[in-house]
Amino acid sequence: MSAPHPVSPDGAIDAPRVTIALPDGKTLTFARGVTGAEVAAAIGPGLAKAALALEVNGQQWDLSRPIETDAQLRVITRKDPEALELIRHDTAHVLAMAVQELFPGTQVTIGPSIENGFYYDFARDQPFTPDDLGKIEAKMHEIVKADLPTRREVWPRDQAIAHFEGIGEHYKAEIIRDIPADQEVSIYFHGSWHDLCRGPHFVSTGKIGQAFKLMSIAGAYWRGDSKNPQLQRIYGTAWRDEKELEAYLHRLEEAEKRDHRRIGREMNLFHMQEEAVGQVFWHPKGFMLYRTLESYIRRKIARADYVEVKTPLLFDRKLWETSGHWGWYREHMFVAEVADEEKQLVVKPMNCPGHVQIFKQGLRSYRELPIRMAEFGSCHRYEPSGSLHGLMRVRGFTQDDAHIFCTPEQMPHEAATASRLIFDVYKELGFDRVDVKLATRPEKRIGSDEIWDRAETSLAEACDRIGTSYTLNPGEGVFYGPKLEFTLTDAIGREWQCGTVQVDFNLPERFGAEYVAEDGSRKRPTMLHRAILGSMERFIGVLIEHYAGKFPLWLAPVQVAIATIVSDADPYAKDVYATLAAKGLRAELDISNEKINYKVRQHSLAKTPYLLVLGRREAENRTVAIRKLGSDAQEILALDEIVQRLVTEATPPDIASA
Repeated sequence: MSAPHPVSPDGAIDAPRVTIALPDGKTLTFARGVTGAEVAAAIGPGLAKAALALEVNGQQWDLSRPIETDAQLRVITRKDPEALELIRHDTAHVLAMAVQELFPGTQVTIGPSIENGFYYDFARDQPFTPDDLGKIEAKMHEIVKADLPTRREVWPRDQAIAHFEGIGEHYKAEIIRDIPADQEVSIYFHGSWHDLCRGPHFVSTGKIGQAFKLMSIAGAYWRGDSKNPQLQRIYGTAWRDEKELEAYLHRLEEAEKRDHRRIGREMNLFHMQEEAVGQVFWHPKGFMLYRTLESYIRRKIARADYVEVKTPLLFDRKLWETSGHWGWYREHMFVAEVADEEKQLVVKPMNCPGHVQIFKQGLRSYRELPIRMAEFGSCHRYEPSGSLHGLMRVRGFTQDDAHIFCTPEQMPHEAATASRLIFDVYKELGFDRVDVKLATRPEKRIGSDEIWDRAETSLAEACDRIGTSYTLNPGEGVFYGPKLEFTLTDAIGREWQCGTVQVDFNLPERFGAEYVAEDGSRKRPTMLHRAILGSMERFIGVLIEHYAGKFPLWLAPVQVAIATIVSDADPYAKDVYATLAAKGLRAELDISNEKINYKVRQHSLAKTPYLLVLGRREAENRTVAIRKLGSDAQEILALDEIVQRLVTEATPPDIASA
């Protein structure tokens, strides 16, 4: 057909037409069947060149797909947030093309875009090798450079199944059989190569660009089930341009250098072993870091009028049935059988039901509210062994948990106060950027729409009260209420979702918690779950990687090391050690019979912030030579002066600002 064009206001063209509404409010009228590419060209040649795909009535479409009805339309370009996912999806197809061209007989299965990249799973008898990645990547660059045209076809289900079975693509045929009958079976061609896909895709492979790289090979089971055949998964990353790709690869290098597991070994902080899968053995230095962080949080919550409690580790299964967690969360629970009592005890995965039990002891009055109840609770959750990752994902952890019991009228203020506390802690711990998301009602939930409206409005109001912006995270609230999610950004730009403030109208109802209102009636309290760090273990992992082990002095497990050059200085070194310890500084004395250069290297590897070097001259003059971690320069200072400097710098930020 000839290229459609806008219809004049007097309706000179008497053909079926569609009205296209653009994001700026303007509308254009075209002959029915107009494509997105033609709409972009009508708007302007620059947009036509930059266009990658469309958003039509909220759904992503190919530029070549005809528009048959009136529509809200937005052109997606490389600058838009959606561009990365589209680039990665197309690159996954090019990966599959390259593999099948280089290794005939390989079956393709699925190849989605993921965070920072994409992967594709392949069925092949012979394993891929790291050398194969270079060959595949080179072939991918050839395919992109060839700028092969892309087209979409819709096939009858039976035809699609027969076709893929006929060419030996049995996994694709199985996928098609499972597609709901009311959905189209769309096939995308890139040149002559084709794949089952819902799309959308670019008009040609050249639109992808050359900013991609294959990263690794891994095993994967068909449809994630270990009973199914094992496949080979190739991971890759793709970006808008070479600059973004290089920046990402640099972040990966930095992340590897900052890996908390490696730094944890170097600093002798912790270890993990097979006899306690997913649980942490804290070494003295690591536990000092743990206790320092815990003490800091305790001071913060004490000033915020929290009361601290301690609840049992084991609860009867009946409590979890009452709370609803048994039905929603059973697969993550560790269960202990008690034979002589014929009951099941659950190792608690969270603290909240225990806190409700404390609230229920005795008759509560509205005058007592709010009650802010905190606990460093030891929790255990089953995580598959393949998902465990150092401190970042464990089975046993300590939650810096709190639950705030208040009246509905108090809820916005309490949510705002808890949020302000979270921001304050993150800032003092060295995180300058914190983003907030409001996770709203999921599809499966309890409670009326009216209750959810009130809860979501209260959380939004809490953000307004403290002057922080937020983005919506639709449908990602928990079944019992909406939540605020606090995501901090670390030193190399990675995001970590840690803190939460969430509304719960489930547990007070299920456990019959109530208070006496001002009018004498019995009412249900509103319950807010509040976590600042999330878990001590994971947050310490984040801190290690954020600081690359080079903690601010107040957090460092060993703040200063005292190393002697000659044994004649040993008595003075012991005196210096005692002086520092008396001032509350965490010092380490090194009077070993090693050369000073060796001692410097060892304490640098252990990330000790300050090293005091003592020789005969220092002992005679009661001075110290001080060297800061990461610097070759050193100062000679009087002992009293350096002690005062260290004491000042080692003061925790909450105490320094008090």
